[in-house]
Amino acid sequence: MDKNFDFELDKDELEILEAIEKDEYISLKKTTPKEFEKEKKLAKNVAKNTLSKLTKKKAYTIKLLEEDINKIKAMAMQKGLPYQTFISSILHQVATKQIKV
Repeated sequence: MDKNFDFELDKDELEILEAIEKDEYISLKKTTPKEFEKEKKLAKNVAKNTLSKLTKKKAYTIKLLEEDINKIKAMAMQKGLPYQTFISSILHQVATKQIKV
């Protein structure tokens, strides 16, 4: 599984994720093998659905000043990125409070 998320997992969460991926996860509560498989399946589905929601993209139309777009295109070119990807990256950083406005 790709661990390049837009959020950080803490040490315990990362250990649990890695154990599940290796089929080595052991629940702290007493469970039968059948209950364990059901619990493991549920955990995998929750993780899959969470990642799906975090990576879902939708197109939006906004009106911007032409001069601003030209400046942004130049900045994106310096970074070697398409300007729409650059704009998306900046908006994501603002939304996740990596950049304060």
